[in-house]
Amino acid sequence: MKFKLKSMMTTLREMRAFLILWVTQAFSGLGSAVTSYALVVWSYTQAGSALVTAGLMISSYAPYVLCSIFAGALSDRWDKRRTMLVCDAMAALTTIATLVLLKTEALQVWHLYILNAVNGLMNTVQQPASEVATTALLPRKHYQKVGGLRYLSSSLNGILNPIIATAMMTLLGMDAVILFDLFTFAVAFVVLLVFIRIPEGEKRTKKKETLLASVREGLSFLRQKRGILMLVFFLAAINLVASMFNATLPAMVIPRRGEAALGLINSLTGVTTLIGSVIASLLPAPKSRVRVVCWTLLFSMSTENFLLAFGQTAPVWCIGAFLGWICIPLMNANLDAIMRTSIPQDIQGRVFACRNSLQFFTIPLGYFLGGLLVDAVFEPLMASQHVGSVLTAAFGTGKGSGAQMCFALQAVLGVLVCLYFMRNKHIRAMKTEKLKS
Repeated sequence: MKFKLKSMMTTLREMRAFLILWVTQAFSGLGSAVTSYALVVWSYTQAGSALVTAGLMISSYAPYVLCSIFAGALSDRWDKRRTMLVCDAMAALTTIATLVLLKTEALQVWHLYILNAVNGLMNTVQQPASEVATTALLPRKHYQKVGGLRYLSSSLNGILNPIIATAMMTLLGMDAVILFDLFTFAVAFVVLLVFIRIPEGEKRTKKKETLLASVREGLSFLRQKRGILMLVFFLAAINLVASMFNATLPAMVIPRRGEAALGLINSLTGVTTLIGSVIASLLPAPKSRVRVVCWTLLFSMSTENFLLAFGQTAPVWCIGAFLGWICIPLMNANLDAIMRTSIPQDIQGRVFACRNSLQFFTIPLGYFLGGLLVDAVFEPLMASQHVGSVLTAAFGTGKGSGAQMCFALQAVLGVLVCLYFMRNKHIRAMKTEKLKS
């Protein structure tokens, strides 16, 4: 017992700087998530359109997808802490602008599109800087814990942000939501400014590169590491299906079981990822991280979507949510460790940024495609079916049955994507590589 306590204290000392940064950044992330949730509710009440609210997500991701490939190269050149501080400050200014527009009763949905685009751009620059900072602050042996801890904060945010946003909007109004966001930003900003020092990576000895040369180096690294590149494409395909899922879920659950059921499923997803995050943080490193990534994704894709497609009650959908999300933090923890141990620290910013452009460009496409398929294809198709047909027997009748049929398509797509990439020769070769510690 004494040995375990000593080992735990040693781990905490080694991770101290990272843990301080993680806790405060997660707190700031909660404030941002609360505001985002509240603004989605606000925009829907203003426009009454699911497509309009989906536009908020698309406007956030578009600059991220378009600019990530250059942001990483810039991040490798700039001081990481200063980059994070500037990006946080710019994001806070967009929140202040939202508050001013709201107080003057001038706020419109198109304002939010612009502000979200600015936020997305700041996140594009900050994210690779944050990734490299994490690598610099942690010993290599703790890399797997990073993925678990990040999913821990993400799952807590998923549980808490609808509760906090709803309570604040009901009791104190939208102003309180934005002020809470600004308070969380201030805490994270001061801690990063005063208490965190990020070690510099190894200095590069060759001549300073141009921006385009830096971008080419990031892409060149991925081309040379074909296993890593195939994993990135694997996650891009999964993200396409997952974003279709996010666009489809409200269209199925709300017409059939109401907003309370949707809230229940989302809350259970947060609780499940919290449990999975704790498990991922405690498990030892596996013999093959790539094998874990592949099999956890296959398990997720082959459970939740099928239960959502063919289940007719909220409890069945909740079981699907649990099975679909319990392994995702473990997948993410091992994927994160693969990236950190495979990419030299001095080029991680540009490589992570190139990876982000390739891995996340499918997300806005998936949101659009999911909404389009539900509204223009599957709902009209199900509306034309007579009671007792094969399709109505499988997916029910009325509004929401088309979305349920769309989940069946997503289930098949998800499994096919996993099986295809698991057979890729470059990914198969990575499964047998010796584990880096």
